[in-house]
Amino acid sequence: MSDQSRGAPQSGPSRWNTPDRPRSKNYAYLLRTLGFMRPYVRQLTYFFIALLVTSSATLSMGLGLKFLIDRGLSARDPALLNEGLAIVLAIVVAIAAGTYVRFYYISWVGERVVADIRKAVFSQILRLSPGFFETTKTGEILSRLTTDTSLLQTVVGSSLSIAIRNIFSLVGGVVMLLITNVKLASLVALVVPAVIVPIIWFGRRVRKLSRESQDRVADVGSYAEENLNAIRTVQAYVHEDIDRAFFNLNAERALSTAMRRILARAAMGGIVILLVFGAIAVVLWAGGRGVIAGEISPGDLSAFIFYAVTVAAAVGSVSEVMGDLQRAAGATERLVELLETQPDIAAPANPKPMPVPAQGSVVFDNVTFHYPSRPDTAALHGLNLTVSPGEHVALVGPSGAGKSTVFQLLLRFYDPQAGAIRIDGMDLREVDPRDARSRIAIVAQDPVIFAADAMENIRYGRPSASDAEVIAAAEAAAAMEFIRKLPEGMKSFLGERGLRLSGGQKQRIAIARAILRDPAVLLLDEATSALDAESERLVQTALEHLMIRRTTMVIAHRLATVVNADRIAVIDDGRLVATGRHDQLLISNPLYARLAALQFTADAGRQAVTADEAI
Repeated sequence: MSDQSRGAPQSGPSRWNTPDRPRSKNYAYLLRTLGFMRPYVRQLTYFFIALLVTSSATLSMGLGLKFLIDRGLSARDPALLNEGLAIVLAIVVAIAAGTYVRFYYISWVGERVVADIRKAVFSQILRLSPGFFETTKTGEILSRLTTDTSLLQTVVGSSLSIAIRNIFSLVGGVVMLLITNVKLASLVALVVPAVIVPIIWFGRRVRKLSRESQDRVADVGSYAEENLNAIRTVQAYVHEDIDRAFFNLNAERALSTAMRRILARAAMGGIVILLVFGAIAVVLWAGGRGVIAGEISPGDLSAFIFYAVTVAAAVGSVSEVMGDLQRAAGATERLVELLETQPDIAAPANPKPMPVPAQGSVVFDNVTFHYPSRPDTAALHGLNLTVSPGEHVALVGPSGAGKSTVFQLLLRFYDPQAGAIRIDGMDLREVDPRDARSRIAIVAQDPVIFAADAMENIRYGRPSASDAEVIAAAEAAAAMEFIRKLPEGMKSFLGERGLRLSGGQKQRIAIARAILRDPAVLLLDEATSALDAESERLVQTALEHLMIRRTTMVIAHRLATVVNADRIAVIDDGRLVATGRHDQLLISNPLYARLAALQFTADAGRQAVTADEAI
């Protein structure tokens, strides 16, 4: 977003406006959830039995009313009245018990199925390669994992049950209407369309506004999340007033949409009451004339009205639920799309085993690579590079030259379009990516610290490690020096993204994690470039301990940190332009000489400033 658009609220579209949630009339997508329901056939059987009991009992209530009125009240027989009351109460008890069982089991299945779907979706997300996330918004993926699955839970655990129950009531009610009185049933057939059509129209309007309201609330949450994640930057740039105004604008948009939804819903409620009870009044009037004429009994009229109300309520509920089912079908379509996405990087059908023990040799054989988001621009052109076991090789070059791409391909986050990459002689495309990655550890410029304690953050490198091994790794990384000073030592919570640690402390946690992993190949990506001199000294000491007897590849802009490398590879515009030691490249390669001159001049300037400050 440009400074202008980010700096003030805009009335037009912005990146905060998310597209409307999809809906689908292809209910076949909902059938895809049957695979997740299959393990719970027993609970679903209990649900359907309870559903049949409650639906049958509800429909028999009309017969109970008929018996109570015709045999009890009309005959003025207290015994028959008592018998009729007992029948009605028995039906009520059956409905209550069936409702309890029905609601419990369908809600249980809904929660269980959605938990299984969430686990399946998250497992699938972890399988997808970084190339997928390069072209797909993380927020969109999280929306599918949370919002779409929650919507599905509502449907499976509630709306679907309501729809099935009301379909039973609708069919049964129509049958009982015809059995009770064909003439009045014909009248109902004429009245029902006049009631249903406006309900359906208003229902669609309400659902559209509900969807829009959800989207506007999502805008509010998205904006708030980004600002909270960047709260230090927001406050450092005194941006609170602008962000507050933008948030308020999104909140007002959400309120405006919600008010239109409420107005439409209120109008629909009033019109539904008017039409439904107006239709019932017409039927009651026609039936009353039949009672006066002696054509039907008062009990038949009462039963007929009961069934008419049941049918009307069922039609209204089904039409209301249809919108939920459409949204659930759309949500399921999105989930199915994600579940069926094939990862770009996957193990071959018959992966070859990696040689044991690991040696740590690395070969880039004429590798050419384009990122998915930049298919017309090659990040690497015909790269040839061999790193022997235990060799320390530094990758040097201007920004954007392709140094980090080398690491991305070595970890097999992507596959090259041409050429091959080998670890210990094995083409990465012929082995399981997990086997190849298990031989590699990476320490990045901006290390990832999880919202856990120090022990678990270091143990991330090897989950099976004992506490003693974790502590030994922390000692080797010079991390125990500050960990001991934390309130609870190794059990101290490090904060979200390691907010309780300094940059150097984060790096030493990351180095301890790599030491614990005991990799054959170590990747260092600008591991000390963002540190102060004292932190850099501590981290560099830890790194030297880590690099012993390991194949090490280092990306560094600060050439002073790599002058002692066994070999320096100079990369420019995705091509390997020179290799050699520091002193050789100063003479033989103009690009390296220029980078060195710029770097060491800058370092000398910094050292002079530091000396002046010390004086």
